[in-house]
Amino acid sequence: MIDAFRRYLREHGLPVTAPRLAVADVVLGSDRHLSVDEIERALAARGAAPGTATVYRTLDLLVRSGLAVERDFGEGFRRYEPARGEPQHEHLLCTTCGTVIEFRDERLERMTTLIAEDHRFARQRHRLVIYGVCERCQRGERN
Repeated sequence: MIDAFRRYLREHGLPVTAPRLAVADVVLGSDRHLSVDEIERALAARGAAPGTATVYRTLDLLVRSGLAVERDFGEGFRRYEPARGEPQHEHLLCTTCGTVIEFRDERLERMTTLIAEDHRFARQRHRLVIYGVCERCQRGERN
């Protein structure tokens, strides 16, 4: 996916820089929903330290390119994940540790379609976030 980001930058006449590629590598190589703070910590652990403005601008480019997805779970900040072209999925968000769990349920898909049809609504998409406490936090363990 890094090559696709390089291509996107070149096609749009934007410089391909080491800081942009470092941010892209962290986000596109993750299997989690990362906050800007988590991205910056991952970059620091790798010895890279682009400024916060560079991180935000690069995230904007990743989202505009279609390579990453921005998520707002109502926590006061956004999270980013690679765009994998997967079908619609939902999220469980632990309000204690911030863990995000993805799930897909055909029953939910059918239900949202039926609700839209009942209201003569041309459904395009939906978003569901279930807030609660994950199993580890319920046991007193921290993620």
